[in-house]
Amino acid sequence: MKLIFAGTPDFAVLPLQKLHSAFGVAAVLTQPDRPQGRKGILTPPPVKQAALALGIPVLQPESLKRDPSVLFQAGGALLVTCAYGQILTQEVLDLYPKGVWNVHASLLPSYRGAAPIPRVIMDGCRETGVTIMKTDIGLDTGDIFLQERCPVYDEDTADALAKRLSSLGAELIVEAVRRILEGDVSLTPQGEGFVCKKVVRTQVDFAKSAREVSCLIRGLSPAPLAFGTCRGHTLNFYFASEEKTESDAPFGTVLSASPKGGLVIKCGEGAVRVADVQPAGGKRMSVRDFLNGNKLKEGMRFDQPVL
Repeated sequence: MKLIFAGTPDFAVLPLQKLHSAFGVAAVLTQPDRPQGRKGILTPPPVKQAALALGIPVLQPESLKRDPSVLFQAGGALLVTCAYGQILTQEVLDLYPKGVWNVHASLLPSYRGAAPIPRVIMDGCRETGVTIMKTDIGLDTGDIFLQERCPVYDEDTADALAKRLSSLGAELIVEAVRRILEGDVSLTPQGEGFVCKKVVRTQVDFAKSAREVSCLIRGLSPAPLAFGTCRGHTLNFYFASEEKTESDAPFGTVLSASPKGGLVIKCGEGAVRVADVQPAGGKRMSVRDFLNGNKLKEGMRFDQPVL
């Protein structure tokens, strides 16, 4: 059976590797190379790099919707998609007699859409998972084939959770393809669900509880990041944990800002201890290194977002 794989980011690399090891992948479909970083260096997506390392031909159409001919040429009986980044038309779905199957990083029907991993952390969820679904023309609305649950920990960033879900998704899609080939498929229609919006860089509202602030910061890490501004200076946050405090200082107040005591910021309820930051125009660094050479002091206050 000729298997085609479509995916783009790091999350899709392990599923590709596992599928190729188990069944052989005939071709990989991924997004075009894009400029990256401040210098705009044209960079291949992670799935392309992984596919080339495995010796798999790579296809990179700018828009499948406008021109699906590359898939007609590639052929194939079954298509697996995993965070590919383009909407598939009915014309594309009809190409594959064994179906089109998607690896989605949530427990559908919850968290359909483009950013399920950051959103479950930002929403304070204690559990998420991976769904293998048979793709239709809706947005993650296809019938469910397999699901596996995964805990969300208080120390999880979006990056850390994505690594665990990628591993889980790789095992689950291998099982799914095996069962599809054996004719052992039972599908369950989805119930009512919701679509989560894409995430964007967001200013922290320290009037919220420490848990809400911590979830926001961790959910947006390592990109697009949450940030705060204090006396005209912007600081990106990569990690924050909840901290108990008896301080009655206003929310946004810096309770500690020293290499020894760390960076602790008062919230509407409790406080957060920040680890790893990035000053405007600078690089990611530990809080200790940042505070060694910065003028952020105890008693200063972070600004509120402008609504």
